[in-house]
Amino acid sequence: MKKTVFLGALAVTGLAAGAAAAGTLDDVKARGKLNCGVTTGLAGFAAPDANGVWEGFDVGVCRAVAAAIFGDPTAVEFIPTTGKTRFTALASGEVDMLARNTTWTFTRDVDLKFEFVGINYYDGQGFMVPKSLGVSSAKELDGATVCIQTGTTTELNLADFFRSNNMSYEPVPIETNAEAQQQFLAGACDVYTTDASGLAATRATFENPGDYVILPEIISKEPLGPLVRHGDNAWGDLVRWTLNALIAAEELGITSANIDELRKGTNNPEINRILGTEGNLGEMLGLSADWAYNAIKAGGNYGELFEKNIGENTPIGLQRGLNAQWKDGGLIYAPPFR
Repeated sequence: MKKTVFLGALAVTGLAAGAAAAGTLDDVKARGKLNCGVTTGLAGFAAPDANGVWEGFDVGVCRAVAAAIFGDPTAVEFIPTTGKTRFTALASGEVDMLARNTTWTFTRDVDLKFEFVGINYYDGQGFMVPKSLGVSSAKELDGATVCIQTGTTTELNLADFFRSNNMSYEPVPIETNAEAQQQFLAGACDVYTTDASGLAATRATFENPGDYVILPEIISKEPLGPLVRHGDNAWGDLVRWTLNALIAAEELGITSANIDELRKGTNNPEINRILGTEGNLGEMLGLSADWAYNAIKAGGNYGELFEKNIGENTPIGLQRGLNAQWKDGGLIYAPPFR
């Protein structure tokens, strides 16, 4: 009898977990759009264009998730968040996911109870100074005034770096990248510090980018990626495997240009599984068979998103570096689709 009761309890627990896990996807479908938390504006990563249309590397992840769910990459509302407001927006349900230069750390994962579903950019914190300051190393910044975004790992890393090098600094607290840019250009601070990718993105918007130098030191590990709330495993799986689909597509040579041809069928079973011509991966996520096809088609594979938004031929000018595929000496790697 005890065994029957135990199995019954397990079944009830399983049903309750299933109901909770289906929550966010059901909410998004009922709403008819994805609410995606992004930055308040960072060129190349997430910023509205002249027509108010959001574009960028992180925006591409949001659009891919919307496309996976609805078959429509425009079925998404972009909600700007600052370093301070982003976690409240996610925890409260104002946004369904964050895709905005957020570093995966222990406390955010465990204490704040968020689920990082992957890494879409491996970064590290750096320093930018006016060339006229005559500084060539971060170790020459003793006594500097530093523009720093509050509520970020950047703030903590800065304190650690100056302390470990027996240097002092005067913080100039700011909340958004736009405010940091304004203060830095106005001379309110000698130094702007944030993720190196953010420095490159910010400098690219300056009238005279060549007047500013990004110093060589990288003082931290900043693995950036999308995140969701704890307790909704099915939703986490959906966002995670959408990102993985973009990464795997680049590795397997699936591009926005050839995806329709490949969808007709190939002799590579993994490509067929991703594009929904074999197997039932979409069904497992509660999506249609062409979920990954739609996600990749939305803006291209991981490499296409990188090159279009932040790559070497853009004003941001970032090299792939650690963000190259694993086969090319980088860290970008997707688990198998099987």
